Amino acid sequence: MIRSMFACAFALGAITVSGTAMADDPRDPTMRSAEARARDKAIIKRLNQQELARVRARDARYAQGWAEYRKNGGRAQVAEADEARYQRQMAEWRRAVAACNAGHYEYCAR
Repeated sequence: MIRSMFACAFALGAITVSGTAMADDPRDPTMRSAEARARDKAIIKRLNQQELARVRARDARYAQGWAEYRKNGGRAQVAEADEARYQRQMAEWRRAVAACNAGHYEYCAR
């Protein structure tokens, strides 16, 4: 059992390593000319810059969210309409509890 697990892990590792090794093959026939290597370098640079811009925009959104969180005293900002609805429901519930405690038992089942 252990021997078969080791063999499976070794096979997967060999596949992974061989795939990685071929990713930057110095004998790649399409990369023999200086123009091809320069074009490849420019593409990689453009992709890296696009990824950097995406990460910076994401981090700016995260920073803004955390700033709002801290501004609200550590509470997530709740939409005003939802907050107002919640407050109305709580006031209704409190009135029902008070009525129930005062002997109006029809309010106890709410």
